[in-house]
Amino acid sequence: MSHSTILFVYAAPVPRMTRFPLFPVEPDKFALICIVCLMLVGAVFMMSRAPAKSEQPAVALPNDALSALPASAVAASGPAAPAPASRYTVKTVAGQPTFFDAANLAGLSASVAHRVIEALRNRVDFRRDWKQENQVSFVFDTKSAAAHTDDPHPAMPAAVRVVTDAGEHDIFLYKNLKGEAFYYTKSGDRARGGFIRYPLAFRRVSSTFSSRRFDPVLRRWQPHDGVDLAAPAGTPVHATANGVVTFAGQQTGYGNVIEIRNRPPYSTLFAHLSRFAKGIHAGAKVRRNEIIGYVGSTGWATGPHLHYEVHVNDVPKNPLTVSLPPAEPLHGKELSRFASRSAELEGLL
Repeated sequence: MSHSTILFVYAAPVPRMTRFPLFPVEPDKFALICIVCLMLVGAVFMMSRAPAKSEQPAVALPNDALSALPASAVAASGPAAPAPASRYTVKTVAGQPTFFDAANLAGLSASVAHRVIEALRNRVDFRRDWKQENQVSFVFDTKSAAAHTDDPHPAMPAAVRVVTDAGEHDIFLYKNLKGEAFYYTKSGDRARGGFIRYPLAFRRVSSTFSSRRFDPVLRRWQPHDGVDLAAPAGTPVHATANGVVTFAGQQTGYGNVIEIRNRPPYSTLFAHLSRFAKGIHAGAKVRRNEIIGYVGSTGWATGPHLHYEVHVNDVPKNPLTVSLPPAEPLHGKELSRFASRSAELEGLL
């Protein structure tokens, strides 16, 4: 009998694999891979939140380059530079009994306040028109040469506005091409240097301009071609504009009288004077605000006063209301330069 060898082969069971479409791996290895991926994603996320640091040095842009950039770009590049300080300061004063008090409170010296009053004299009678509730504003140029002296008082104001019951009155300081500084109105007319309204400091108007007035001396009705301004005897009388004396002497009724030919078509007359100032005679040239005589009661006068007349083309006009001509106004390039400056200053008042 033959012997047969029987061979037994043991085959270990092969575990069944779970296959995924993209990862044909076992579940425990798949889970490990997922954890690692999540950690990588988290690390990338944290790195993206950290501020980026540039290793290159910052490059400073020149000023002209900054001016060419948009405003948003300049603002983002760093803190904005402080705005330049204004070259002007404005001081407004109200509630003062006189203009001089208001000017003093604003820091003006007496001489500067007087010059401002002279510039506004054609428009405001500060002795009669000023009231305590009135207001005045001064604009000072802090970069002017006069502003950097040892004088504790401000220099001449660059602009002035006086507000009274009659309205607003503005003047602007302007240096012309000759280097001369004067005050001008907004229209470019010289504020001072033309006519002044009143030739003296008087107490009251004792008799008004009239086409028919009863004369207290002649006891009859007749025209009164001027105004009588009552004032103490000896009160100085001033020329109201530049001109040439055409007569200085005595006239019936007028007593001592001075007649002046001013800029055409204007002329002025001053009567009942006690005496003439030195140098006043026919042919003498006089300047605005120059003393030409003194109050008296010569001629047909019932008391000391000045009889004052203004003629336009030889026709008598009411001196208290007649339109008075300014000094020579600005023209051409001067007017254009002044208009630009006055517009800037007016915006500050």
